[in-house]
Amino acid sequence: MERTSVAQPRIAGPRTAVIWSVLRAELAAQDGRRLTVVDVGGGTGGFAVPLAEAGHSVTVVDPSPDALASLLRRAADAGVADRVHAMQGDADSLGDLVPPGGADLVLCHAVLEVVDDPAEVVQALHDTLRPGGAASVLVANRAAAVLSRAMAGQWRAAADLLADPDARLTARDTLRRRFDLDGAQRLLAGAGLGVESVHGVRVVADAVPGVVADADPEALTAFELAVSALPPYRDVATQVHLLARRRAAH
Repeated sequence: MERTSVAQPRIAGPRTAVIWSVLRAELAAQDGRRLTVVDVGGGTGGFAVPLAEAGHSVTVVDPSPDALASLLRRAADAGVADRVHAMQGDADSLGDLVPPGGADLVLCHAVLEVVDDPAEVVQALHDTLRPGGAASVLVANRAAAVLSRAMAGQWRAAADLLADPDARLTARDTLRRRFDLDGAQRLLAGAGLGVESVHGVRVVADAVPGVVADADPEALTAFELAVSALPPYRDVATQVHLLARRRAAH
């Protein structure tokens, strides 16, 4: 890690504020070092570009050439093209795309729901990290999906999800699986990643009417941050965010 002048990325709106809050704390703990970041499935750079603006070097791995082209345009517009690198590929082949043991921080947001083998991908996340490096993992929460379907009167879909985390709700369901908290923690632990924090993301942001959210987004953001780590509110959020760490070398 290179020591340089780095800034803190801004906390965005209520939908991602919790994730950014955790990431800001992780960056602050690095004592001003420039980090090497790998963003798996990072798409158009919603996280990569702000991290690059804060002074870090970010490689985005994504299967979509269109998303990567948008990423590079966004990075150029932000003046950080030299710190953002695009690599076409999917999470299942991460181990073949980036060198092992070189990343200080790996992001894997909304990816494990769609890959062929989540355990294999999580192992690749572990192997990509240097000892002591951190993984930011965001997954769809099965409990929230069950409740939202039930509240919409979609009883069959709710029952299917309740019984089977891998239940496909319809032929158009883009997710191959959803996670509960215990299952997500076991998945990371099985790859040698120690979970340090768990937060709910979008506890109420998806449930309140748009007119309510738009009326006072700062208050909504503050509420999301206040309840994100508190059960039972955390446990019914749309997504679950886990920060996990590869064991440091001795």
